Amino acid sequence: MNFQSIKPVEDYKFYLDLAFRRAREKGTKLRSTKLKGGRLEKSNYIEFMKLQVISDTLASRMQSIIESFPSLDGLPEFYNELVRLSMDYGQFKKSLGAVNWLGQRARNMLKIYKSKLDKNKQFERINIIKREYLGRISSMVKQVKSDFVFLEGARKTMKVFPTIKTSLKTVAIAGFPNTGKTTLLYGLTGSKAEINSYPFTTKGINVAYIGKGKERIQLLDTPGTLDRFEKMNSIEKVAYLAIKHCANLIVYVFDLTEEYPLDKQIKLYNRLGKDFGKEILIYISKSDIIDSKEISEFRMKYKNSIVSADKLKEGLLKKLE
Repeated sequence: MNFQSIKPVEDYKFYLDLAFRRAREKGTKLRSTKLKGGRLEKSNYIEFMKLQVISDTLASRMQSIIESFPSLDGLPEFYNELVRLSMDYGQFKKSLGAVNWLGQRARNMLKIYKSKLDKNKQFERINIIKREYLGRISSMVKQVKSDFVFLEGARKTMKVFPTIKTSLKTVAIAGFPNTGKTTLLYGLTGSKAEINSYPFTTKGINVAYIGKGKERIQLLDTPGTLDRFEKMNSIEKVAYLAIKHCANLIVYVFDLTEEYPLDKQIKLYNRLGKDFGKEILIYISKSDIIDSKEISEFRMKYKNSIVSADKLKEGLLKKLE
């Protein structure tokens, strides 16, 4: 899912200035053109065409905003829940509705003032009709100015969502910070260049891929300790949702050097199994600096533990075939 392509939402003055400028340009062009009819008829026509430009500009710009944002009903579960987590979902829908309303009202307003100009028989009334239209259209645009501000904020929030391919078979790498998760990711992919970081706050989820040709497995290096959901920071919540909705399998990284106490690492390991109900493989990091006897004793207790990134990769490819 690519949220980076959502177009910026400008403030209300931008859309008014753009529409009015285009209308003036249209009027200048028409006045230099030889038009049929008398003075009143030509003036009515020119003003109508200017109003049509304003209507078309606003309506097309509002439609562009709506189409630029993804359809929430069509989003994968992970992103749908992420949107609800990251912003006021009700306000988001309300603001999109307000933008849609403005586009429709601009079209309807044109019909009303076309009728007024068609019926106009007094040259002096042309400016009165025009000013009335400009006042009403300006008022309508100002009514949704806070919605433009909200949607631009929503765009900036969505722009930094991690790009996770929800259709791919996915492995989440979990564990305490600094236990060797990212190093394992490098070891599995064989190249730092294959890894992209998508920041959410001050940290990020690293995304990488293994496999051959079109058959690929997505690897997610998830930060944080994944404590109780209500206690998590923003990036930890994203990681939690990614594991919940996207991961087919979890690789849990144990660090037996115990930068974090082993009992806490075991507690997190057990909670992940309970929370997600997914198969978990154990990877022992930093095995080159740990006593082999300690590793053997640990592996006696946890039979599904692996110390080689190459063997882990081989096992992942087989399991997710």
